[in-house]
Amino acid sequence: MAQVARHVAAPPERVFGILADGWTYAGWVVGASHIRAVDPHWPAPGSRIHHAVGPWPLVIRDTTTVRELTTGHRLLLRVRIWPVGEGDVEFVVDPEPGGIGCTLTMTETIVTGPWQLLGPVTDPLLHARNVATLDRLAALAEHREHAE
Repeated sequence: MAQVARHVAAPPERVFGILADGWTYAGWVVGASHIRAVDPHWPAPGSRIHHAVGPWPLVIRDTTTVRELTTGHRLLLRVRIWPVGEGDVEFVVDPEPGGIGCTLTMTETIVTGPWQLLGPVTDPLLHARNVATLDRLAALAEHREHAE
């Protein structure tokens, strides 16, 4: 399991708005190379993002499915990247008292597939990847007000 958290100097609603926009995922999820389609009711439970992962021509096409949603606060996803495996990724957005910012926490757990067999060896890799992922998402949220 890899868990990372960081402060985001943006309102929680803006941060969750990025999570709720499936078309943005290739712009901030490290390793995602292309979003092929997003179900129209994303991020409702059961809806999916159809994505591509990896550099061309070694692209893996698969899906990410919403397992649970607490609008504005929590999003739990099942990410498939077969033949590598599947994982659960949870995002939690908590408002910080007395400010406009929030704390964004990302927890990733590999649940099946060959990647899971590597056990603790994968955790430092996932941790580093997820730090970069949250940095990208935070940059979008902190600078998005200019586009609103």
